[in-house]
Amino acid sequence: MTVIAPEQAASTARGSGGRDAASTGPGPARMARLRRKIGDNLQAYAFLAAGLLCFGLFSWWPLVKGIVLSFQQDNFVTDPIWVGFDNYRAVLDDPLFGTAWLNTLEFTGLALLFGFAVPFVMALVINEFRHAKGFFRFAVYLPVMLPPIVSVLLWQYFYDPGTGLFNAVLSGVGLPTSDWTQSPKMAMISLVLVSTWANMGGATIMYLAGLAGIPGELYEAAELDGASIWQRVRHVTIPQMRFIMLVLLLLQIVATMQVFIEPYQLTGTTNEETITVMVLIYRYAFTVNNDFGLAAAMSVLLFIVLGAFSAVYLRLTRKAD
Repeated sequence: MTVIAPEQAASTARGSGGRDAASTGPGPARMARLRRKIGDNLQAYAFLAAGLLCFGLFSWWPLVKGIVLSFQQDNFVTDPIWVGFDNYRAVLDDPLFGTAWLNTLEFTGLALLFGFAVPFVMALVINEFRHAKGFFRFAVYLPVMLPPIVSVLLWQYFYDPGTGLFNAVLSGVGLPTSDWTQSPKMAMISLVLVSTWANMGGATIMYLAGLAGIPGELYEAAELDGASIWQRVRHVTIPQMRFIMLVLLLLQIVATMQVFIEPYQLTGTTNEETITVMVLIYRYAFTVNNDFGLAAAMSVLLFIVLGAFSAVYLRLTRKAD
């Protein structure tokens, strides 16, 4: 039989009582630690709250407002009228609905053909330069710093069938001229060239940043194995740049699906050869229907398509990893 001393029994009772008190609710010590922890991170919480407030006010609230607006007939002058799914039915029955989506997909495909490959090749070339690399980086990024409408107006002069730069050059070398944006065959390609020139600088800079992070030992090993330039690009550069290329591909598809300034300024909002989803939204809101509910319904459909595409794309690329 074990005999417990009176001091040990009292200590055991105090310990047991303390654990019971701690398990039944926050004690003064725990509350003090919680208050001290909140006080230490109060500044961080304030910055987080300000960020969440701005994000909710300028990102989530317009999104919710747009979804609600898509179920209303609203011209922002008279009181809105709740119309349910009538706006979506009207948009889907519009003969230009299919045309706008096909033109948007055509623009996206051509823009990726030029806008995805050209910046990558440009980055490879600039990365090989031993001198004036900073100048070429600045030169290729310069169009991005121009306001988009300025870039479009510059190319509008280039495309002018009468006094434009391109036709003057073609005439100077004895080649036939073109109507460019006014030609059904050349209109879409003309828009893609403008978009590619104006936006490829950002992608090129990102590719250059990725190239700078590739260890030189990989290229040295490939050269010792007798690899050609194309083999080094295929087996070293592309695998090392895979993550950046996948991210840029997703961003470019999402951006080009929302093309607006190029067709709006160069070919107008009534040219069926180049009317896109965003141009159709503009027509619903400002020129033809003056109904922001129709424009909101079309915007929601575009949002759903881009959201679904992004989710599928990320899932597939995650599985591939």
